[in-house]
Amino acid sequence: MAQAADAALSSAGNPFAAPSALPYQAPPFDRIKDTDYQPAFEQGMAEQDADIAKITHDPAAPTFDNTIVALERSGRMLDRVNLAFGGVSAANTNATLDAVDQAETPRLSAHEDSIYLSKPLFARVRALHDQRAHLKLDPEQAQLLEVYYQQFVHAGVLLSDADQAKLRAINEKIASLETDFHQKLLAATKAGALVVHDRAALAGLDAATIDNAAEAAKARGLPGSWLIALQNTTPQPALEDMTDRATRQALFESSWTRAEKGDANDTRGTIATLAQLRAQKATLFGYPNYAAYVLYDQMAKTPEAVEHFIARLTPAVAAEQKREAAMLQAAIAQDHQSFTLKPWDWAHYAQIVRRAKYALDPDQVKPYFELHRVLEDGVFYAANQLYGLTFKRRTDIPVYQPDVMTYEVFDHDGSPLGLMYFDYFKRDNKSGGAWMSNFVNQSKLLGTRPVIYNVANFAKPAPGQPALISFDDATTMFHEFGHALHGLFADQTYPTLSGTAVARDFVEFPSQFNEHWALDPKVFAHYARHYQTGAPMPQMLVDKIKRAAKFDQGFVFGEIIEAAKLDMDWHALPASAPKQDVDAFEAASLGRMGLDTADVPPRYRSSYFLHIWSNGYSAGYYAYLWTEMLDDDVFFWFRSHGGLTRSNGQRFRDMILSRGHTMDYGPMFKAFYGQAPDIGPLLVNHGLNVTPN
Repeated sequence: MAQAADAALSSAGNPFAAPSALPYQAPPFDRIKDTDYQPAFEQGMAEQDADIAKITHDPAAPTFDNTIVALERSGRMLDRVNLAFGGVSAANTNATLDAVDQAETPRLSAHEDSIYLSKPLFARVRALHDQRAHLKLDPEQAQLLEVYYQQFVHAGVLLSDADQAKLRAINEKIASLETDFHQKLLAATKAGALVVHDRAALAGLDAATIDNAAEAAKARGLPGSWLIALQNTTPQPALEDMTDRATRQALFESSWTRAEKGDANDTRGTIATLAQLRAQKATLFGYPNYAAYVLYDQMAKTPEAVEHFIARLTPAVAAEQKREAAMLQAAIAQDHQSFTLKPWDWAHYAQIVRRAKYALDPDQVKPYFELHRVLEDGVFYAANQLYGLTFKRRTDIPVYQPDVMTYEVFDHDGSPLGLMYFDYFKRDNKSGGAWMSNFVNQSKLLGTRPVIYNVANFAKPAPGQPALISFDDATTMFHEFGHALHGLFADQTYPTLSGTAVARDFVEFPSQFNEHWALDPKVFAHYARHYQTGAPMPQMLVDKIKRAAKFDQGFVFGEIIEAAKLDMDWHALPASAPKQDVDAFEAASLGRMGLDTADVPPRYRSSYFLHIWSNGYSAGYYAYLWTEMLDDDVFFWFRSHGGLTRSNGQRFRDMILSRGHTMDYGPMFKAFYGQAPDIGPLLVNHGLNVTPN
């Protein structure tokens, strides 16, 4: 406690102590030092403790304003530091920030427990909930009261004192282990990079990729070598073009075993303990497993609904995988090779077949996707056509890393809407993947507009070279900006219900829907232009991209289904199950799937499945598939009603993007689409035209 007190005392003059004076209250990164975060966390928790004590011990009878609204207003400093630290520690960490993460995560968990396990505080919330029919609340207020009540119950406030003590201990251990996993994985991914000492081993890669690999090796103190950094997924982009099979195998195995080296960065012991603790936590609440505990407030509601959904997809995907594997084995034979198809061969020979079948060469395509043009003439243009938004580059807003770009966003009437940061290039100290979040959340109660960031891990070009990206990368930009739109259009009074504060199996719906505009003819023609000449992509190439979009879907869809099922299996474990041998558990899980997991491994292996062990998607990775069903349904609706129009965009904004969590997801979706979600458009969109059972 003395350490916490010392940290709190040292927070005088801390940049988080008061709202930022920058536009939109953006974090003052020019003033924030790494050493500011820990005292800000401690002071922020102390301030919220005081806020909560005032609410709890208020002698007046509970009202919506003195209890629920007061809870919404509490902890403002803690919110500011939490949001800034979450963004910077994920995208630009260092040893100091890692140490803060390790120290503060269990304290933050205990702090949250102190609020949501407080029986006197809950008594006030419960009193309001019991008389909610007579409080004359508007719909958003009624929803907020219901959400708070459920959060308290789900946190464990109704448990006995003995079970609450167990829960607090479990929560602290889980929080520490999740941080431990994240830091181990970041180090393992960095250490797992493939180092090549002979340029000939990189045959097939283009000159820019080889130059980038040389620069990466030099940055690691390995001049004269080449370094292929690992992406967060099992398949690695370079596998497509590498012609040396031994190098392909080495790169795949570097990815597959990155966190299973038996060293300090091996994550298997961490995740085995995490799975066990989560199962124990679920049992305290009377749930059979952690998946059932997690899904209570999701759109799917139950693990059985998720399993049924996945089972409906599997037959069509399994059939397509068999067809594709046979096709690739034939391509290997045509290449005068006699080996049996392996996972490190799939992407390479799929690329060969794709080029032969569609005459599509990625090297022909990349010059038409320059990152800044994709952003401004593609992503922003689509947002303008659908929603009337405009964007202005801001170079006067401080950033946490020099590569970060900032834009101010204006609504269709020219009024300020929000601020956005874009951090696209890979760094060794950045978590893998791509994501969106907020530095400032929208709230009419607090008078705040959204400050949002998009992060990705695209290869940074060599100095002086253009940032040419793949079409998949361009699609990722549209995806993450779909999340941003969900945050930018937030129109809530209360921060708890604002923007993307929705269920995991709903939050990916706007982002995946926004991907569709990457190939819309009007949008595509506006941004797919040669980086040197400005000439539009020839229609012949455009047609090839569109035809090839449904190619290799047995692999693309299969690896996601496998990861989703692996996640559900981990979180279906009962508390009575012994601590699992991670490798044996994973092998058994994959063996039950009915898919070609030998040739098509899961997108994430258990030992590097960041989504489920650290990023809040435990028992929730299926959400990417579920929300793709939702987004394909809605895109089908758009196409049936004129496509890319302002009126369609406004309807989507009004009925989905601006609603946050102000109503239940099923009715919200049905109000827009006109019926319950339909799996048909999802299968059609992936070229899997098999009638589901």
